[in-house]
Amino acid sequence: RVFTRVGASDQILRGQSTFMVEMQETAHILRHATARSLVLLDEIGRGTATFDGLSIAWAVAEHIARTNEGPKTIFATHYHELVDLAADLPSVGNLHVSAREWQDTVVFLRKIEEGGSDRSFGIQVARLAGVPKEVIERAKVILRNLEDSELTPEGNVRQPRRQQDR
Repeated sequence: RVFTRVGASDQILRGQSTFMVEMQETAHILRHATARSLVLLDEIGRGTATFDGLSIAWAVAEHIARTNEGPKTIFATHYHELVDLAADLPSVGNLHVSAREWQDTVVFLRKIEEGGSDRSFGIQVARLAGVPKEVIERAKVILRNLEDSELTPEGNVRQPRRQQDR
């Protein structure tokens, strides 16, 4: 069987938020996927607070990877912290779509490369979409502050990236 958890939908009339639907679909997949299944998961955990979402995505990825003869899985995520799972779990590998910055914009190269992406381009995409300049500039400041609190694969706080790169 093929299982997918892709997209956003809610069932408000039934009292189910988008995130509740996402979690119900994820639970169904985790209970029913077998070694003969193909599982496609897109952005697990995105519908809640960042640390809650990261924690759920991390645990789901670990669960699938640690299950004996688990399903073949494609797990698309924006959580860079999950890239480190490949170092601890032999069944996990990373691929990313390459992109480059050019003249303060982002160019997506439409090329799949091994390994995790070394950064996100969300702010550049927001700028391309027409988000006002003052919002973009403020987002850059906030991003720098948030990056100083990354987690290690063990769930510990990593030394600030800015200090590591110096």
